[in-house]
Amino acid sequence: MKEKVIALGFFDGVHLGHAALLRRTVEEAARRGVTPAVFTFDRPPKEVLTGTPCPLINSPEDRKDLVRRLFGIREVLMVPFDHEMMTTPWDDFVTRILVGRYHAVHLVAGHDHHFGHKNQGSPELLMEKCRELGLGCDIIPKVEIGGITVSSTYIRRLVEMGQIERANRFLGHPHVLTGTVRHGHGLGSSRLFPTANLIIPPHVLVPSHGVYVTRATLEDGSSYAAVTNVGTRPTVNNGSDVTVEACLLDFEGDLYGKTLRVEFFQHLRDEIRFDSLDALKAQIAADADTTRAYFLQQS
Repeated sequence: MKEKVIALGFFDGVHLGHAALLRRTVEEAARRGVTPAVFTFDRPPKEVLTGTPCPLINSPEDRKDLVRRLFGIREVLMVPFDHEMMTTPWDDFVTRILVGRYHAVHLVAGHDHHFGHKNQGSPELLMEKCRELGLGCDIIPKVEIGGITVSSTYIRRLVEMGQIERANRFLGHPHVLTGTVRHGHGLGSSRLFPTANLIIPPHVLVPSHGVYVTRATLEDGSSYAAVTNVGTRPTVNNGSDVTVEACLLDFEGDLYGKTLRVEFFQHLRDEIRFDSLDALKAQIAADADTTRAYFLQQS
């Protein structure tokens, strides 16, 4: 039986508010010599209950990767939000699921965390229940930047508007999008740099249309500065399908079928239609120079 300190939440974005929670979890687990873990759902409960798709900052895979990579969480319990989860009373959720099934010895939750059947569990009730069961418990207060509470809802709006630098301030790390590379048209850009056309995971937000300074990391951990275009590629195919196309600078090789993690740092410019492929290529070359200069300044 592996005892655990468990952080509770959905953790979309894994933002600065979540960071306080995850750091506390890792710290307490180290103190007790047990495993730091996260309990979360595979999809938003609201989406299941209302039937309305809820676009998210991250895919489930990116959420898992961020809590592990940035905070050292060792176990991610990503549980399906199913009939059992929907109908379990809040106190049963603590005793039967968190303690009985997952061996929690200490729980960490945010100031606004509600859970259990009809969301009847609250931070106050959680504290009370933990006292009764002899479990440790921490409720983490809200985190604010400039008077604005850090929340996934607010960050989603920033990402949708393409305000990536502001979104990153609230996230505490670059906005991340991981996808598999498919064959794209890649005209214009592929003649200059290897181009990765990403398949976007379902229900994941893409930043507002435009061109971004990004960094692309391959499965082997190697990473490259990249110019990433989000949009409909008006010069090339007059299409309406949204594409995310990363041009990797100083990379040689075939990217097809590979998984690529793209981190967004800065919005460079809006997507525009060029009169010719040559004009497009000249602009991509200029964007590449700006991107290289951005990372040089950061180093």
